Amino acid sequence: MSPSLDDAPDLSGLIELSRLDNLDLKPVILRVQADLFLSASVRDRKTVSAFASLAGGLIPIVDDETAEIVARKLAPFPDTPPALLIALAARGGGARDAVLAHAPILTQAVIDAASGDGTEIGAALAGRPDLARSTVAEMIGRDDPAIDRALAANGELHLHGDALARLVARARRAPDLARLLLARPDLAHGDVAPLFLMADESRREAIAHAVLATAALRPGPPAPREAGAVLTGFSARGDIAGFVAALTELLGLPKGFLAATPDPSLRYELLTLALRAAGLHEEEAVYIFLTLNETVARSVDRVFDLVKLFRTVPRAGARDLLAAILDWAPQDRAVAPGAHQPYHAPEAQRPRIAAAIERAPLRTPMPTRLRQTS
Repeated sequence: MSPSLDDAPDLSGLIELSRLDNLDLKPVILRVQADLFLSASVRDRKTVSAFASLAGGLIPIVDDETAEIVARKLAPFPDTPPALLIALAARGGGARDAVLAHAPILTQAVIDAASGDGTEIGAALAGRPDLARSTVAEMIGRDDPAIDRALAANGELHLHGDALARLVARARRAPDLARLLLARPDLAHGDVAPLFLMADESRREAIAHAVLATAALRPGPPAPREAGAVLTGFSARGDIAGFVAALTELLGLPKGFLAATPDPSLRYELLTLALRAAGLHEEEAVYIFLTLNETVARSVDRVFDLVKLFRTVPRAGARDLLAAILDWAPQDRAVAPGAHQPYHAPEAQRPRIAAAIERAPLRTPMPTRLRQTS
């Protein structure tokens, strides 16, 4: 005989105890019955109907924690009665989010129950692994930080193209979103280059290598002449405003570029990349670290970390990292009309294959002799 609810332990005594005012066993009964339902080797129609009846009566009256625990167990299970998914979604909170994120199929009835109280359910839906590309684009278009974080945390969702670029662009100003994106091992290091400052040491090293591989394909402009002498002069006088203005002009950076990162503690890393891009020698950079800002100069560890960053990122890579972090296009990237541009350069326009390949003209057919017939 196949196992069914008739073979389950008799819980009638627990049900009677649950009616006592000073003893609430309803959460225990619901969790036990859910476990029995999930572990049963066979679930016939009678078993499913009995479980739906019992659980359907308990779900609306148990505490929120129990409802969420049960929802996380039942939502991904394909044999869970639809009525129970609707009841759990109607509970709101964690139970609703679990159903929206893990139910194999979301019916309109479940969605209506989840949004019945007017709550925005976009963040919960963003946790699903089966989102279509158009749905992801629509969610990102809402510009909702909660939805953005849910999409970034959804490791089963493949982020690429315009969707990823928009999330990375927003993460420049949202450290919590940046941390979620940087924690994903499936994202290419070059794609998260704008988040370089917020990455840990190992991720920074990988991003720098990825950026340098592209920068090596592009001939870089010569370093600004006398940049070291000009900048060390401002630093020696303690003229921070003049120093920043001179560095901005030397590299053609956007005004106020140091405010590009929301974390003030990371602005010296951004400054270090700018010094490297300006072609300063290590001795000149160290002199600036020790004279420009007294707080930085007093921290040996801080100066050591800045020098290490200066050493590990080549000038070409530092320039491209600045461009990614600041969303800035260096002036020398514009190609003059008629100027040579390598086909393999990162900004090169790829010609259409049909237009690039010229077909050779057909050969002129040789005259043939007519075959004589008798």
